[in-house]
Amino acid sequence: MNYPADHSWTHAGHGLPESEPSLNTTAIATGLQLPAGFAAIAGDAELGPAITNNLAKVEKKLREAIANSDPLADATSRHLVEAGGKRIRPLLTLLCAHLGNASLPAVVQAAVVVELTHLATLYHDDVMDSAPFRRGAPTAHEVWGNSVAVLTGDLIFARASILVSELGSRALGIQARTFERLCLGQLHETVGPRPDEDPVEHYLSVIADKTGSLVAASGQLGAIFAEADPAYESVLVKYGEKVGVAFQLADDVIDVTGIKVKSGKSPGTDLREGVPTLPVLLLRRAASGGDQSAVDLLKLIDGDLTSDEALAEAVAGLREHPVTAESWVVAREWANEAIAALAPLPEGVVKDSLSNFALAVVDRAS
Repeated sequence: MNYPADHSWTHAGHGLPESEPSLNTTAIATGLQLPAGFAAIAGDAELGPAITNNLAKVEKKLREAIANSDPLADATSRHLVEAGGKRIRPLLTLLCAHLGNASLPAVVQAAVVVELTHLATLYHDDVMDSAPFRRGAPTAHEVWGNSVAVLTGDLIFARASILVSELGSRALGIQARTFERLCLGQLHETVGPRPDEDPVEHYLSVIADKTGSLVAASGQLGAIFAEADPAYESVLVKYGEKVGVAFQLADDVIDVTGIKVKSGKSPGTDLREGVPTLPVLLLRRAASGGDQSAVDLLKLIDGDLTSDEALAEAVAGLREHPVTAESWVVAREWANEAIAALAPLPEGVVKDSLSNFALAVVDRAS
């Protein structure tokens, strides 16, 4: 189940002491390298230490939140946290909190909630996709079986719900509606488009639910619990929805461009698993419009891709077809729309970082 797609939004972390170390000390302690697009944060004398110290708090509280007296539940819950992650969603929560009073303690708790919610979906995701690995480690269902993996996802979501309930009814409502969209997005992807529905539009709505919704909630919660100007909330929601879609669309193209070193994802993974992605959907549209090259390539893609040779041929064919370049254009359009949505925000490092991140998610091939 591809709830929010995660391929490279992850980082390695370890438990931290109660004290608040400096920026460099924290970075070493957590193994943290700020993701592409967020360089302005590290370069800001005030924002850099504040964000990094709060990320350290998030990491510590994540581990506290998933700790369990039951040995099996403790081991399965820690599995993905200890496998790593760049913590993009909590980073966005912490960053957007600097539009208000980012020192308020509820900000860190909100950041923990969004990451726990994301982690919970990944356990379910891997079961439905029969994925053998996640973040370079065997998936939970490969180690403990499907039932344990699903129940672990439920358990982590329960922990997220406990924490968000402490933040009040408004936060609980945002999380619940977000989780509803995550589930609906997966449901709609599973059953596919209706006969009267355009497959590309259906796909865009699916990834808006599965990826955009939680990214949007991350920024929104940061603004709310930093007591920022309420007018900023709708801006951050719109931005999050669009940048989430842009990321997933770029990830689709990365699957056929072969940039494994930068993305951490082997070329052709989605093709082999039959996952619908924008390049393939555009290829089907081209084939239905009479493009013979698209028709021929689809025969290969829809055939047996179990061998590495067949997969490599399919990847190469799709990479060279115009639909791949068209997919990059679509992804960049979404990123540009995300940047445009930021216009009402005040000028400064927060706005610049959000804008740079939107550009970075669609420039991972450069």
